[in-house]
Amino acid sequence: MNLRDIDLNLLLVFDRMLAERRVSAVAQSLGLSQPAVSNALARLRRALGDELFLRTAQGMVPTPLAMQLAEPVAAAMSALHGALNQSTAFDPATSTRSFTLAMTDIGEVYFTPRLMERLNQVAPGIRISTVRNTAVNLRDEMEAGQVDIAIGLLPQLKAGFYQRRLFMQRYVCLFGKQHPLAAKSRLTLKDFASADHVLIQAAGTGHGQVDEQMAAQGIARKVRLVVPHFVAVGHILQSQPMIATVPEKLARALAEPFGLAVRAHPADLPQVAINAFWHARFHREPGNRWLRELLTETFAEG
Repeated sequence: MNLRDIDLNLLLVFDRMLAERRVSAVAQSLGLSQPAVSNALARLRRALGDELFLRTAQGMVPTPLAMQLAEPVAAAMSALHGALNQSTAFDPATSTRSFTLAMTDIGEVYFTPRLMERLNQVAPGIRISTVRNTAVNLRDEMEAGQVDIAIGLLPQLKAGFYQRRLFMQRYVCLFGKQHPLAAKSRLTLKDFASADHVLIQAAGTGHGQVDEQMAAQGIARKVRLVVPHFVAVGHILQSQPMIATVPEKLARALAEPFGLAVRAHPADLPQVAINAFWHARFHREPGNRWLRELLTETFAEG
């Protein structure tokens, strides 16, 4: 098929339908009527010889061909948008734009204080909102521009996304300074196995890999408490004689405020990559690019 055989406006409708999955939402987004959007989809179906989207209880679900076309069409739309708007200036010093970052509760503890301090210096009018990067629709929200950048251990964000390594981090043991093991400078696996533990099951993140690694190595824990997130760990360990296995940067952030001790983990655990992710559609968008560069300057190691 030659490009002259197809109206490129139809690809714009197709691209928005992939993000919105509802004709009414696409119509509102593009400033068109719903019949106009339906007509555009009908024309594209005839041109490509495929249904492209099937109506279900969950909305319009893309066919295999539509999914195959999704990434190259999104990349083409992004390239065109960037070319047409490359002269658009973004001045962080005067901007009042709002950015949305997806991150875990660990990210909020580690990233947001330093990020806000940096923004106060170079972009005092910019507002930051955070949402959980464990959301099941994170890919769609980033494609639609509702989330600008996601930060963390997110192996599910591959096709259609760019990523930039911020740092590698290891897992450590964290416990109160009054814990009997605080007198030791180095823990053994026997120490680890004999202690009571807090287990953090952060669903939807890659942090569950550490539990799988320990299980594969036959390392057992006496789990006394299971919590669904990391944010309460400091408060728990401050008053309870238990150990938690946590990422090192979180441990360092919690140690002084909560009077906690940090020790190297006795298990052989791999380091994990913490990356910043953004959708290909916004790779050349000036504001998104500026924020990515700021995150890199502030947090990237190595």
